[in-house]
Amino acid sequence: MSGGSSIWGGRFGGGPSDIMEEINASIGFDQRLHAQDIAASMAHCRMLARQGIISEADAESILDGLSKIADEIAVGKFHFQRALEDIHMNVESRLSALIGEAAGRLHTARSRNDQVATDFKLWVRDALDRLDLGLAALQQALLDRAETHAADVLPGFTHLQAAQPVTLGHHLLAYVEMAGRDRGRARDARTRMNESPLGAAALAGTSFPIDRHMTAADLGFDRPCANSLDAVSDRDFALEYLSTAAIAAVHLSRLAEELVIWSSAQFGFVKLPDSFSTGSSIMPQKRNPDAAELVRAKAGRVIGDLNALLIVMKGLPLAYSKDMQDDKEPLFEAADTLDLCLAAMTGMISEVTYDTAKMRASAELGFITATDLADWLVRVLGLPFRQAHHVTGSLVKLAEQKNVDLEQLSLAEMQSVEPGITQDIYDVLGIESSVASRTSFGGTAPDNVRAAIVEARRRFFEGEGQS
Repeated sequence: MSGGSSIWGGRFGGGPSDIMEEINASIGFDQRLHAQDIAASMAHCRMLARQGIISEADAESILDGLSKIADEIAVGKFHFQRALEDIHMNVESRLSALIGEAAGRLHTARSRNDQVATDFKLWVRDALDRLDLGLAALQQALLDRAETHAADVLPGFTHLQAAQPVTLGHHLLAYVEMAGRDRGRARDARTRMNESPLGAAALAGTSFPIDRHMTAADLGFDRPCANSLDAVSDRDFALEYLSTAAIAAVHLSRLAEELVIWSSAQFGFVKLPDSFSTGSSIMPQKRNPDAAELVRAKAGRVIGDLNALLIVMKGLPLAYSKDMQDDKEPLFEAADTLDLCLAAMTGMISEVTYDTAKMRASAELGFITATDLADWLVRVLGLPFRQAHHVTGSLVKLAEQKNVDLEQLSLAEMQSVEPGITQDIYDVLGIESSVASRTSFGGTAPDNVRAAIVEARRRFFEGEGQS
């Protein structure tokens, strides 16, 4: 090349202005792709040599140079240069300095378009694997606590109003299922994305006799992408990661919200450990659930990252546009945020202390066994459920007027509303009796919960070396 930009070649007469360099450069964030970029370049080099496109001597020199660059980056001796725009040109420039002319042969039969798509896919694939591991660790923590509290009773809520008694173990298992679906989405996305863009070149493929199946296999992909236009313009894999991440972040936020509410003096169901709490600068009695609050807040950032990339992609024609350079920052931020939130939530769940006595006392408030009374009227007296519902509502109203619980109403008082009620009704109005009766599949009965824990460990961890 003579004159102009060393990156863009002879087509341009002058280098980029400072403003253009500022808006165009991505090395500030895409240097995170260094390991993937070097791995993909090595795979491409090995394929070029095997196909006779470059000499074995040049390939050996290139591979040796790339290994040295990887070592330099690993020990912090590599100098990333903003003027070279991105990770690809930074690596290629350093390779040229190390081995000379042979470095220029590496870019044969590829473009930065398929190069970046390949690097980014490899990074996202690793992020999905990391997400799966983080979610699995959270599941393990939840399962361990659910096992300890399989029979401890607390109020189950709808509309944040006491609804029916459940066990704490049952409640925690709900989040195990949520995390299980998140893991399923991560694994589905990984399977779908595992096609290699390398060799699609700029957009139309190449006239060189490359072997895309070889490079795909070398990099752990299942196959090459079938269409070169789609290969360089697709960012579905990034969107699927962000979609999965956003849903997982919402699940973490819901759990965090409960920890915030439950740790308040008004509830007092849990005490968060010192390691995940802070104090107040002015109120010495305060114990703030800051870690849970931050997990709750950061869900908004992950959701925003998904929206950001959806908006970037929504109007792009085929194939590559520079807009797609803005695909990495939202994904990197979302991955970092979610990894941190998962670690924080797993730590909180592992170390939180549950006040089961306070939970049990709270479950006695709000006529929480009213549904059990209605079910008894249906089961024993044969009343239609709607009639049983009306009778129970009348008994709740009577108890409210007398300022007593349902089980504190006398038999005569109950019979004044429904004459068929017998002394046996009191057997179903106790909290433990109510919980124990919920034996339907997926129900909250303690024996159900214990069996569900065993089944969850089998479903989510069998064959994965669970400790």
